[in-house]
This record gives sequence, structure tokens and C-alpha cells, in this order.
Amino acid sequence: MPIQPEQQRSELHKTIWSIADDLRGSVDGWDFKQYILGTLFYRFISENLCTYLAEQEGDPAFDYATLPDDQAEYGREETVKEKGFFILPSELFSRVLETVDKNGMAAEEEGDDLNEILVRVFANIEGSAVGTDSEDALKGLFADFDPNSPKLGNTVIERNKKLVTLITKIGSLNFGGTFQDNSIDAFGDAYEFLMTMYASNAGKSGGEFFTPQEVGELLARIAIGNRSSVNKVYDPCCGSGGLLLKFAKILGANNVRSGFFGQEINLTTYNLARINMFLHDINFDRFNLAREDTLKAPAHWDDEPFDAIVSNPPYSIKWEGKNNPLNINDPRFSPAGVLAPPSKADLAFTMHMLSWLSTEGTAAIVEFPGVLYRGGAEGKIREYLVRNNFVEAVIQLPADLFFGTSIATCVLVLKRSKATSDILFVDASNEFKRADAKNKLAQANIDRIAEAVVKRTEGEHFSVLVSNDNVLANDANLSVSSYVEKLDDREEIDIAALNAEIARIVAREQELREQIDAIVADLEGEAQ
Repeated sequence: MPIQPEQQRSELHKTIWSIADDLRGSVDGWDFKQYILGTLFYRFISENLCTYLAEQEGDPAFDYATLPDDQAEYGREETVKEKGFFILPSELFSRVLETVDKNGMAAEEEGDDLNEILVRVFANIEGSAVGTDSEDALKGLFADFDPNSPKLGNTVIERNKKLVTLITKIGSLNFGGTFQDNSIDAFGDAYEFLMTMYASNAGKSGGEFFTPQEVGELLARIAIGNRSSVNKVYDPCCGSGGLLLKFAKILGANNVRSGFFGQEINLTTYNLARINMFLHDINFDRFNLAREDTLKAPAHWDDEPFDAIVSNPPYSIKWEGKNNPLNINDPRFSPAGVLAPPSKADLAFTMHMLSWLSTEGTAAIVEFPGVLYRGGAEGKIREYLVRNNFVEAVIQLPADLFFGTSIATCVLVLKRSKATSDILFVDASNEFKRADAKNKLAQANIDRIAEAVVKRTEGEHFSVLVSNDNVLANDANLSVSSYVEKLDDREEIDIAALNAEIARIVAREQELREQIDAIVADLEGEAQ
């Protein structure tokens, strides 16, 4: 009987908590994620390779892990060509798991410590791709998983005990046979759970590059629209790659015909994005991720335009803007005739994405709310977007959805080719459920919002179509609250009925007074 998703998720969370308890006092806070996710990755690629080789043999019972290393070497070149990497049988996760005892010593003749084994294994996995087409995809993938880090302990013995905990507890997770059989997004779920565990640090170190899975699904569904496949998908601030991978989940990886493209400035997060691709069985030749500042040095000039773009750029960060004279002539920014302010890069990212959007494509971008109404250069850029009929929809999301911030963000949906000259405004501020001290989009919420945007339907107190001319007449203000009337749920009071009821009460009160006065008079008469 297959393991249910909630059971797998619960087991994963319990294991992470258990590891956290064992590592407490050494690996604290947000750095802890690199060891959890790195170990999940090591297990996955080991099992993934074994499954692949069994398929190549045409024998599900074929167990690559039992082969001698020298015999396995014969298949190295072909395996690297297809999978992008190679792991010797002795260096597979399952074999390393078998060789460690409670002291972190390997039961091998040379008596290597676990930290030494892992250093060697990680170097060999990355080294297997050197000089091949997959070299860039593999290079530095394990850079943030340092088995010799003092964070794991001051001595080799202490460090190895922590490493044994990591390996054995990740190895104990039951994913229904093999890692790729799991019914949950283990990487995304582990990442999100880690965010909740270390929310205060995540706001500083991780909130800007992690988008909750439910928001990611909404963005992808809007960008896909009614299509059953897309050519290329892109995220210029891809973080850990979760938004891109939503297309693989919704459409199937093969229905993203020419692959997944993204760029990320943070090295650790860039490594996590590449790991995430492998974890979701996206082969090295199906993704192209770059590490660099997208606004300064965009890496995919030769790959644009893109059919679907999704992104959650960092909110109101600084950029060069007009301080770099080259920007005003950059074909990404110049069409608006003005640059986003140096203190707020939000609309610089927006213009970049619009520039790289295909004629029939759709972009769904999470924006800081101030982008919708601030004046100055930002107002002029909004006017450019509206006047040229690029704005398809604006969605007001609920507050407190994202880690590290409680603000109510919005989604700006852009198209280069629109059939109508109006904008759909959607007030989804009440579309959420409360869970784990944060608001979350439930499936029903996602369905309602996505359907309204894709079908461009109006709903009372929820969505409304407004002509571009009316928006321009309102200073190109794109705030949803300016157009969608809020439901007035205050109790209506019928003044005439209320006055009549008051008059009835006063008359009855007078009647009662008169009756009481009569009773008192009778009593006084009898007393005399």
C-alpha cells in the first residue's frame, strides 16, 4: 500500500526536528539547511543513478550498488554523457550508510573517518563531469556541504557524530521504495519546513529567494493559461528554483519543450537551485541556470524570448539606475523612457521580464505593493505599461503569506499581445487559510484566483475589468483597492423600523408606569 503524502510529510518533518535536536549547539539556525538539503540530494542522485542503470539493463532487479568499482568503471563515459555525473558503487549513499558505525568510523581497511569519505565522494561526483557538457551544471554543487566545518564540531570525533546523524536519519526516511517514488516534493517541503523553523533568520537570509509552494503554483498556472505545453520558462531571480519547477509539476517536464532558464545572484541559493533541478529529475541538458546580477549582467540574451516568466524579485532593493549611463540605452529599460529609481529596482526587474517575454507569452510577477501607486519615475513606467496594453491583470494577495515579511504583496500579470484594452483587477486578500502561524493559499483559493485571471471573469467584490483609459485617468494607479469595491459586511439598520420600535418601547414604558402608579395609589388608600 503506497505511503500517503501527509504521512511522508510528517515523517520528513519529524526527522528534520530530530536532526536539529542532535545538532543543536553546533549547526544553528539557517546554516542548518545546507546539511539537510545536501544530504537529501546525495541520497537522491545515488538512488536515481541506480534506477537509471537498472532501466538501461532492462532488469528491475539489477542492483548497481553490488557491482565492484572496477567493473562499474566500464560504464562511466556513457553514464556521464546521459546523466551528467557518475558515482562508483562504493560511493553511493546506501553503501556509505552501511559503512559507518556510531563513532563515524568507516568499516573499511583504511579506516577513513566519515568526513574524509564524504569529502572524497563529493569531489569525485563533481569531478566526474569535468571536461564534459555537464561540467557547469555540477561544478560546486557540494560547496556548501563542508564535512570538515567547525560548525559540526571542534574535533573530528564530534564532527563525525553529527555526520552520522545526518546520513542515518536521512537514510531512514521511507519514501515508498526509492527517493523518486515519494509522493511529496521532499526538497521543497523540507525547505519550507526549515523556513518555518528558523523564520527570524529566514527573513534576513532566505525570505527574498523563497516563495511558498502555493504561491508558486498560482504564478505558474497564470503563466501557462490554457496551454498544454510551453517552449521555454524563465525566472530572472530564480532563488532555489521552486517557481520554475512548478511548470514541470503542472505540465510535465517534457511539456516544457526547450527547458528551464534562470539566474540567481546568491551563490548558496544558486547551488540549491541546481540541486533542486536534479532532485526533480530535470537532466543537466534541460536547464540553464546562471549566477550573476540579472540587471547588470543578464546571462540569457541568446535564449530569450520566453513563453512563460514567473518571478518573485527582491523587494525595493537598490540598483545602479540612472547612475550608470548605459542603462538608459539598454533595450530592456529604454522603451519606458525613464528608469526605475536607484533606490527601488522593482520596476527595473519588471521591464527586464517584459523585454524578454515572447509575443504570445505571459509573465506573472510578485511585486511590492508600493509599485502599484508610487509616483515619480515609477508612475511613468506604469503609464508606459498601461498605455501600451501590456498589463493583463493585477492581483492583491493576502497578507502574511511569505516568510520574513507580513506585507500583503501583489501579482502583476503582463502580456505582449492582448485581445482587449482593459485590465482585470482581482482582490484575493481574503483567499487564504491560517496554518503554521502563516496564511496559506488553499487549493480552492488557488483555483478561484487562477480561473478568474485565465478566463478574465468578473465577480462582485472580487474581480472587475477596468479600461486602460480609466486607469490612465487615475494616474495609472494599479492598486486593486482603487477598483474592486470591498464587501460592506456591516449590519444594515432600518432607521424607520428602529424609530418605530423605540416609540413602541417608550409607549409601553409609559403604560407600565401608569399601571404601577395605580397599584401604588390603591395600596396607599387601603393603608389609610
